[in-house]
Amino acid sequence: MMNKLFRSRTDRKLTGLCGGLAQYLNVDATIVRLIAVIGAVFSFGTFTLIYIIASLFVPKEPFGGYGYHDSYHSY
Repeated sequence: MMNKLFRSRTDRKLTGLCGGLAQYLNVDATIVRLIAVIGAVFSFGTFTLIYIIASLFVPKEPFGGYGYHDSYHSY
């Protein structure tokens, strides 16, 4: 199964982007969030702008998560 980047529905603080990126990279979400905060502080707002744009373009995780079939939410 291919690994695809989604914004997480369950592991989220703001938009779910860091949680989804952590699932995609198979690392702990806390590490991704720390890197995001450090990047935001030291990039003078550039990283924050990239985060906002990525949050607009990266789709939300489908209902049921990765590989889980939920007949209630299937289309």
